[in-house]
Amino acid sequence: MREHYDVVVVGGGIHGVGVAQAAAAAGHATLLLEQYETLAEGTSSRSSKLIHGGLRYLEGLHVGLVAESLRERALLLELAPGLVELKWFHFPVYRTTRRRPWQIRVGLSLYALLGRLGRDCRFERVPRRRWGALDGLVTDGLQAVFRYRDAQTDDAMLTRAVMRSAQELGARLAAPARLESATLDDNGCRFVYHHEGAERRGLATVLVNAAGPWAGRVLQQVSPPQTVRRVDLVQGAHILVRGTVREGIYYVEAPQDGRAVFVMPWRDETLVGTTETPFDGDPGECRPLAQEEAYLSEVLHRYFPRYEQGILDSYAGLRVLPHGKGRFFSRPREAFLDVDRVHRPRLLTIWGGKLTTYRATAAKVLRRVASSLPARTPVADTRTLPLS
Repeated sequence: MREHYDVVVVGGGIHGVGVAQAAAAAGHATLLLEQYETLAEGTSSRSSKLIHGGLRYLEGLHVGLVAESLRERALLLELAPGLVELKWFHFPVYRTTRRRPWQIRVGLSLYALLGRLGRDCRFERVPRRRWGALDGLVTDGLQAVFRYRDAQTDDAMLTRAVMRSAQELGARLAAPARLESATLDDNGCRFVYHHEGAERRGLATVLVNAAGPWAGRVLQQVSPPQTVRRVDLVQGAHILVRGTVREGIYYVEAPQDGRAVFVMPWRDETLVGTTETPFDGDPGECRPLAQEEAYLSEVLHRYFPRYEQGILDSYAGLRVLPHGKGRFFSRPREAFLDVDRVHRPRLLTIWGGKLTTYRATAAKVLRRVASSLPARTPVADTRTLPLS
């Protein structure tokens, strides 16, 4: 017997569960396939744990992305108060810092403006008399410290909360489950997957490929053959060290190359990240490199020398960025949506995207495939669904 679904999603990261929630909220019969036993086993549990507008993206003039991210941050603060929490972010400026105080002030002013000058988007300059309370931050050569607010989350818990919401709306989760094949026809997609020791077959009106760094591999299972967007996989590593910064999160400049690095509290320890290292291999084998750990340790001890040298733990995740030349930092961070055909698409692939904007991306996916899906009565609005 074949199973029948309006929407089948491949990938149990934040974008996959976001699409499952959006589809189920719109009243569609929805199935999500995740290759691992638990959700968020890939990038969605190996991020910087931030729900933020992306202040640094203003340097690349990604103004639309920052505005969207700030809107989604405000929404998540309302919908998931137990999962998304505002934190103070500190931006120290030294004599050697490449970004001058006036540049930081201009950037923060634009950030506040894009956040519609809301209370949670305001910033201030920390008085010199309070520098000594900033978790042992080095003050030699320090010229100014700005602080503003953004948010932190447990990325894996947030992913699972979104999937629980989708299931409460009727979506089905199969994990671990492996897509074996997908064949497109005029009416949709015939697919085969392996779950609970058995091969299962189904029909889907739309197949959504939300497999993140595995998206290209999923497309290899599709017939007829699909064009695969050329992308770069970029590894971002983090280290966890003993002791915790208590005044909030620090946004510092790596002395080696001027990259932005976050130093943040995490479960009574301190998390430092991230890096940008080209990756070419099996996404399941993504691991921090020794040179990445050394890089992050050097950044930490440049600004917080009192922290011990030992690394308690480390992890690395993969970003999916558009292929190109030059620094990864300048590449767009928006999600790109590819479909198999313009009218009534049967297959949609999500490339890249940010944790913060997962809900907005899912809404765009549903709009993009709306012409293919049957008319259903919506049962909820993801803009009002609480997450716990």
